[in-house]
Formats: sequence, C-alpha cells, structure tokens
Amino acid sequence: MLIKAVSLFLVFIAVLAMFGKLRVPGQQRLQDARCKKCGRFRIGKGPCSCGAGKTGKKG
Repeated sequence: MLIKAVSLFLVFIAVLAMFGKLRVPGQQRLQDARCKKCGRFRIGKGPCSCGAGKTGKKG
C-alpha cells in the first residue's frame, strides 16, 4: 500500500513538471515590461527610475 502511494505521488509530480514546462500565455509580455538593466517592472511608458532609457537599454 505504501509503495502504491509513493508511486502515485511520483507520477503526480512528473505530470506537474510537464505542465510547468509549458509556455504560459502572456509570459513574453511580462518579460517585455521589465527593465533590461535592473529587472524591475516598468509601469506606464516612461523610462525606468534606474536611469535606463525608455526601452531599458543603456545609453
């Protein structure tokens, strides 16, 4: 009985790992909202408070 429970648990964890590898819709949009220099989220269209430009690139 204990081996059956452990094996079911391992199968459940494997299925969760497979679903975790899937791409989440909107993930790229969230990455684009981060500043490329400091990694903080930019709110609005203005520059980041770290001094990076509008797109987050140095310069």
